[in-house]
Amino acid sequence: MKKCRSFFGMLCAVCLCAALLTACGSKPGNRTREIRIGVTVYDEYDTFITELMEVFMADVAEANARDQETTVSVLTYNAAQSQITQNEQVEKLISKGCDLICVNLVDRTDPSMIIDMAREADIPVIFFNRELVEEDLFSWDKLYYIGADASESGKIEGRIAAAYLKENPGADRNGDGSIQYVVLEGEAGHQDAIVRSDTSVDALLEEGIKIEKLESSIANWNRGQAQNRMSQLIDRYGEEIELVLTNNDDMALGAVDEYDKRETAGDKRPAIIGIDGTKVGLEGVRNGKLIGTVYNDKEGQALAMLQLAQAVISGKDPDSLSFADGLSLTEGKYIRLPYSEITPENISQYDKGE
Repeated sequence: MKKCRSFFGMLCAVCLCAALLTACGSKPGNRTREIRIGVTVYDEYDTFITELMEVFMADVAEANARDQETTVSVLTYNAAQSQITQNEQVEKLISKGCDLICVNLVDRTDPSMIIDMAREADIPVIFFNRELVEEDLFSWDKLYYIGADASESGKIEGRIAAAYLKENPGADRNGDGSIQYVVLEGEAGHQDAIVRSDTSVDALLEEGIKIEKLESSIANWNRGQAQNRMSQLIDRYGEEIELVLTNNDDMALGAVDEYDKRETAGDKRPAIIGIDGTKVGLEGVRNGKLIGTVYNDKEGQALAMLQLAQAVISGKDPDSLSFADGLSLTEGKYIRLPYSEITPENISQYDKGE
């Protein structure tokens, strides 16, 4: 369990220290209430999840600095891609007296044990980023989901690719009138991976781009695995590859890493696109290694998660509240934040190059 004590342990310590410092700056006895939030994530080494949690912890610290009566404390765990481990972590969070638990599911199809334990203890659960099956979410009234629509991200990725290909006819290097492409996918059978892959291709076709699929390869959202898979694809297809569609920035950058390793000149590289708009993804767009990425609003998701948690713990009706960016709870269950397109033309709105 060493992984549980590393990055997220430090984040938790920072958050708790911020709460203590704020309390020290106020008069003794002013803080009369504490709310405890437990968090378990599927993998602490996922870049997007890491950044989302950084924002969440910063939001918690800000809330503690602003509210002199209530302290929000957070206990975090990393499930290290094991649903069994995550189930055990939820059990621990319940035993530690958490008022609400936020879960970034390892296996979106297997939340039943978490739901059963939470319902028995009457502790609400906010699932985030990795969407569970609708039937499971509606199985109890104290379950919620915060995230985005995966199909929207795929559509935007496809539109970014289509716009680039129209503006750069030389991207069709063999001049056959069709763009040969490969896909680096997230997990096998994962809803977001499937939807992002399918809708990006659909968007290209809707934009009138003639395309030919060479191959898809699973890289599990991981930069290192993506580089390895890209190496195999390049060995197999070489310069036939004219476009690389990926399900996240880390895999897009894994493809970039392999072309960098091979010292492939820019005019012989395919167009590569990511999704998520992580710090490294934005840097990839800024330095020209990626033609674009799709911004997954981690700031909005993190703030909505904290606001929803505070409302539910306080006994307020979530349906009556407005959340980040004027969003509201739909169907009594969902908060979905929109994606947005990032290309070299608008990256200054997202990345200051710092």
